[in-house]
Amino acid sequence: MPAKVKQQSRRSALRRGAGAGVLALALVGASLPVAVAAESRSGQADRPGMARFYEQKVAWGRCTGPDMPKDLQCGKVTVPLDYAHPTAGTLDLALARYRATGSGHRAVLLNFGGPGASGVNQLAAGGKEFMDLTNGSDVVSFDPRGIGRSSPVSCGVGEEPPSDSSDSSGSSGSSDAGVDVSSPQQLMTLLRQSAQLCAKHSGPVLKHMGTVDAARDMDVIRQALGQKKLDYLGFSYGTRLGAVYAAQFPHKVGRMALDGVDTLTEPLSEQGLAGAEGQQTALEGFLDWCVTDMGCPFGQDRRAADGQVLQLVRSLDANPVPTDFGGTLSGQDLVGAIGQGLYSKELWPSLERALASLVEDGDARRVLSFASGGAGLPMRASGSGKNDGGLTDPGQVPIDNLTAALMAVNCADDPDRPSAARLTKDLTDLRASYDAASPVFGRYRLTQLLMCYGRPKGTDYIRDSVKDVPSSRILLVGTRGDPATPYRWAEETARRLGSSAVVLDNKGDGHTGYASSKCVHRKIDDFLMYGTLPPDGSSCPADGKAWSSTVETDP
Repeated sequence: MPAKVKQQSRRSALRRGAGAGVLALALVGASLPVAVAAESRSGQADRPGMARFYEQKVAWGRCTGPDMPKDLQCGKVTVPLDYAHPTAGTLDLALARYRATGSGHRAVLLNFGGPGASGVNQLAAGGKEFMDLTNGSDVVSFDPRGIGRSSPVSCGVGEEPPSDSSDSSGSSGSSDAGVDVSSPQQLMTLLRQSAQLCAKHSGPVLKHMGTVDAARDMDVIRQALGQKKLDYLGFSYGTRLGAVYAAQFPHKVGRMALDGVDTLTEPLSEQGLAGAEGQQTALEGFLDWCVTDMGCPFGQDRRAADGQVLQLVRSLDANPVPTDFGGTLSGQDLVGAIGQGLYSKELWPSLERALASLVEDGDARRVLSFASGGAGLPMRASGSGKNDGGLTDPGQVPIDNLTAALMAVNCADDPDRPSAARLTKDLTDLRASYDAASPVFGRYRLTQLLMCYGRPKGTDYIRDSVKDVPSSRILLVGTRGDPATPYRWAEETARRLGSSAVVLDNKGDGHTGYASSKCVHRKIDDFLMYGTLPPDGSSCPADGKAWSSTVETDP
């Protein structure tokens, strides 16, 4: 309709400076008692101590911090630190929204994945992708607990656990523990010390970082937005969060779309292998493209390029380079940054320039931007990371918050905790399996798995109880060439959710489909805006080239 086109054009003009990294980030606590899980299905507002949290209304105002669009509004909601003891402490969660341009009173809540993505920053950087949705709905995102401005966790920037292993160098205690299979006992000690550093620098929120708690937070947000039911769009990890919400609050589910569907059943060890394999395939595709360009930092010899990437990673692991942000860039930091840049072909030119700056000039700033999730350069550390539960200033979010939050959430969601004896026995085989999956990404992925050692056992709720969800219909989008969330996970999760699941098969490439496929974009928008669902098992063809309404900019 002409009015709709006019509204879209006017709002798009306000958002021409949006960054292209909005969907790049989307990747790959204590056990929940059965009684609590059952109780949450009937609603938690009636539980003792919860009423005050469900009586909130969001006070919206101007967003503070660098690069915040003028038409973006910010606010907060307050949630219990511990839902089992809602009077024992609180947390503030940062919110951001673009207001509806029409007369509707709906709201669509977004989660960009990770886990570890700052929804506020990602909506600020890439909100243009979602302007169609503002024709009738507010578009809202948030910093989940422990992430961004919402009591951010950290494992200590520049502070390493004591270790004699030369293979343990890196920029922080959060992601670079050496996987030295020749010294398993030393490794176990290092992992325990790393877990202690994370606890030291994160404060009380670390014990309550799981998806079960984050889903409960979303129900408080739903009520604070004045919505009887939750309309939701989740990417990558955000699909796990959406599925857990649907299991906890099935009768509060409105229109829910899950794009880049995460697994609900596979252990972290299997997830890591799948992720390493997918990222290796994506890296090979990037190098195929890179060597055709004269600006490729790895030259024009395709066979030599693989070795040069691996050599660069190993060189930085042996001798990390200092950065301008109070730490160093190790080879494993570089691997994490490359992994972020591979999620979308639209990011490949920016990734090529970032790698060229590092290789040719020793300038790590562009690489660090990818390492921080594509939402700008990492911020300086804020000391201990402990606070009173209030919002953290944007300039005080720790540099390692993304990686620290990713591990905290994944470990809290996984009930498997092999003993030191079992890990020691399996370590050589694990290292071989991960290296075979990817010479570049294998160690990085294995380290993420091992970093759960020394932390409390995670919940079994997701693996055991998120199934046969009696909610309204949920749209699941799986992409055939997704390097992070394999298409089979969409099918497996659909079977877990039961009759509520509707699967859309995206025949294209890239992590998630919303920003890379016109067809997927249109079908998700039609569902969220008008309630129109595609038939279960229908498909979207691969676009001729990656598509996005967002103008590409350097990170």
